[in-house]
Amino acid sequence: MHDDEFAPDNDWVPVSPGNCDSVAGPFYHGTKADLAVGDLLSAGFRSNYDHSVVMNHIYFTSVPKGAGLAADMARGPGRPRVYLVVPTGAFEDDPNVTNQKFPGNPTRSYRSTHPLKIVGEIESWELFDPEFLRHLRERIEAGMGEIIN
Repeated sequence: MHDDEFAPDNDWVPVSPGNCDSVAGPFYHGTKADLAVGDLLSAGFRSNYDHSVVMNHIYFTSVPKGAGLAADMARGPGRPRVYLVVPTGAFEDDPNVTNQKFPGNPTRSYRSTHPLKIVGEIESWELFDPEFLRHLRERIEAGMGEIIN
């Protein structure tokens, strides 16, 4: 990512279920699951980063490279995929990164208890450096999954 891509947004307004309709997409979700247009992604599955955790939310972003990172880091077989998605209900800023790891929501990461509808798949996105991915996987395996959850 470019240095300014995750720069703090001084005009940031927290996204909540009450104002999420003001957030424009497009939105993306990264995974290794082989899905089709029209499928729904929903919460209730095990985390890609800690299999002891069942997710109460489905996560998505408006940054294709961020979705690509999630796809690269997902466990299991299959190739990384980035789907173009539409939320089917209210959503909010992802509190795991918003104001915890970054001021505001510069990663444009969100979560919802409502499903995401797949409306397309993007075939390419800006990739992270392989060495960065290797280091991140090592940290997750060492029990530091909270760095990206």
